[in-house]
Amino acid sequence: MTVRDPGVLDLVDALTAELAEGGYTAEETFGYTPEQLERSAVHLVGARVGGELVGIGGLELQDAGTAELKRFYVRPAHRGTGVADALLGALLDHAARSRVGVVRLETGDAQHAALAFYRRHGFTEVPRFGPYVASATSVCLQRTL
Repeated sequence: MTVRDPGVLDLVDALTAELAEGGYTAEETFGYTPEQLERSAVHLVGARVGGELVGIGGLELQDAGTAELKRFYVRPAHRGTGVADALLGALLDHAARSRVGVVRLETGDAQHAALAFYRRHGFTEVPRFGPYVASATSVCLQRTL
């Protein structure tokens, strides 16, 4: 995949800055940089309102039947407007078409709105997995499709 839209890069940077402002260190964010997104097998979707890119989300296919949400972000002015619902719906549809049975994710323990959003969409908390096992600030969730 190649990320060419500078708006995508701007949103990745905005997410990184928001997490830093929230007190998370670089080691605690676990997010892909734009360069890593370009090199990875992440299916990236974006949402535009009036031509402006206002949200992004990625889905990385992992082992057989599992995928992980990556870099899910909506600009603050567009939160609560349905943008996040549409992005997540598109990613879950892609997962189902790709024969993924489980979608999982990691978010921070202080990301209360994100945790509520994912729970509202059927995600439940699971033990930390992969690179998040030793992270005290990580909360992992998953949803079976």
